[in-house]
Amino acid sequence: MSDWLGIVWLAVLLAVNAFFVAAEFAVISARRSQIEPKAEAGSKRARTALYAMEHATLMLATSQLGITVCSLLILNVSEPAIHHLLEGPLQWTGLSASAVTVVAFAITLVLVSYLHVVFGEMVPKNAAFSMPEQAVLLLAPPLVWISHVLRHIIAGLNAVANGVLRVFRVEPKSEANATFTLEEVANIVSHSTREGVLSDRSGAVSAAFEFTAKRAIDLVVPRARLVVLPLGATPEDVEAEVARHGYSRYPMCDSAGELAGYVHVKDLLRISEDRIAEAIPPKRMREMLTLRADTDLEDVLARMQARGVHLARVVDATGGELGVVFLEDVIEELVGEIHDATRRQRYSD
Repeated sequence: MSDWLGIVWLAVLLAVNAFFVAAEFAVISARRSQIEPKAEAGSKRARTALYAMEHATLMLATSQLGITVCSLLILNVSEPAIHHLLEGPLQWTGLSASAVTVVAFAITLVLVSYLHVVFGEMVPKNAAFSMPEQAVLLLAPPLVWISHVLRHIIAGLNAVANGVLRVFRVEPKSEANATFTLEEVANIVSHSTREGVLSDRSGAVSAAFEFTAKRAIDLVVPRARLVVLPLGATPEDVEAEVARHGYSRYPMCDSAGELAGYVHVKDLLRISEDRIAEAIPPKRMREMLTLRADTDLEDVLARMQARGVHLARVVDATGGELGVVFLEDVIEELVGEIHDATRRQRYSD
């Protein structure tokens, strides 16, 4: 092989090495949320990119195999060519033949290492990090094709690598991590706010993170501060309490003092005037959900919405009654104070 052909092969191998490096970083840095809409729209490249991200370890094994082979061939092909091209000029310096060989090899090693690190590693890596979605759409299809061609070799290498991990009690993963933990999202929001990229003037974003850390016990209104009516109460009694307190919902208790449900003012509007002195019919009472004190506030909201109830009875681990959680108070933890048409006062005031 001629010296100049060796230089051409050096350029080709650097380009192939750059492809594997860029593909590797594109697969692990691209966001799934940016690729999925394109796949759903019918893009074949996007579907292939998702396959690559779902089989990340296979793609990384393919990339590493390609990078290793290219790295070995680069020095093997380039060293003789560059060495021979440098021999003539170095002999003009009057150095001995052995010195010329050593100096030529040293220059070749430094030059090839520089080209390999800069153009074969750093440039493609930075490019893939700068535009990961575009890079994975462009590079994933050929990478997946190569992985299919070399699947038996790569599968064997991958199995050995996974076996070594399991020896050290590390469970291998095949899919790139495309999700964030709550703490990571909170850090992203905090950093974005400091940098001025995100504005949270209402505090809704911060409240959402605090919401996930709270339990039912954090919003419970103690029994002693509730306005409770007995089961035999009449619409007139409710009217009197509305005039006195202004609330629209009132818990009701049985003869044993246990909360048995609640009544909503609007449900009593249908009762005829000649029956307002009679006990509230059971069908006018609403169900009161029972929750444990350590129930996450997210679950409290979900369960109350699913059952369509506004009040939930909160109990401790032994079943002892602690108080009531109001749906309105739960929602206010997310969106701030809610003002309705009636004179609504928080029990905590």
